[in-house]
Amino acid sequence: MSASASGGFKAYEYDPSMAAAVIFIILYIVVTFLHTYNLFQTRTWFFIPLVLGGYFELVGYIGRAMSAHETPNWTLGPYVMQSTLLLVAPALFAASIYMELGRIIHLVKGQKFALIRVNWMTKIFVAGDVLSFLMQASGLGAGIMVKGSQSTGNNIIIGGLIVQIIFFGFFVICSIVFQVRIISHPTTESVADCVPWKKHLYALYATSILILIRSIFRVAEYVQGSDGYLLSTEVFIYIFDATLMFLVMVVFIIIHPSEINCLLGRGRKMTTKGGLKLNEVSSLPL
Repeated sequence: MSASASGGFKAYEYDPSMAAAVIFIILYIVVTFLHTYNLFQTRTWFFIPLVLGGYFELVGYIGRAMSAHETPNWTLGPYVMQSTLLLVAPALFAASIYMELGRIIHLVKGQKFALIRVNWMTKIFVAGDVLSFLMQASGLGAGIMVKGSQSTGNNIIIGGLIVQIIFFGFFVICSIVFQVRIISHPTTESVADCVPWKKHLYALYATSILILIRSIFRVAEYVQGSDGYLLSTEVFIYIFDATLMFLVMVVFIIIHPSEINCLLGRGRKMTTKGGLKLNEVSSLPL
């Protein structure tokens, strides 16, 4: 966001693409509604943040479509809607990802192999995620860019993104350390064919890397500022943000954590084809 040559409000350094916004509105409608259906069917309640993040993405791209319709006479509302919601949605994805790791560790009885005490692990990572979210979304983050000093707002948002990167990086390290340790000293549950924990851990790796790439891109974007090449070229937000976050949601449709939840006796139904039936769960050595 910057001032135009005439001193007025200039939301974008380009004319937003209506076609691109509509494509991602449709894509996010599909994946978010699928996740919403799975959420209530499987009662995988710890995935509520990810589902909310999907709605943030959806409404954010509706905001971009509204801005595209307004070009070149942009108004503040759609700009703030898209910039804020698209910025903070990945933090909601992260919250669900952090909570799944603890459940995987409990599933294979691998608490002693965790780098951090499992009871503290989720709390620490989610606390970092909340901090990142607040730094990006509060009046000290995205709001300042609209109401006051843009440079101050940029710095706080960059700080929030760096917090997110640090916690995600440490999360990946914790996941790798746990996997190496339990493979070296397997538990009965970790080698059981009916406990497919590895594919869920790999889903966490994949989605974590996608969010890390997106967050690094966002840091570079805000470091360059509104006149920088990244913020002034629309294609980058669709490649390094829209597409990557869509893929995060797709991964969790293919490898849905309801399987983990159900094996722990906390869910009602699995979404994975060819998996265990609900009445088989009670016979697992958990």
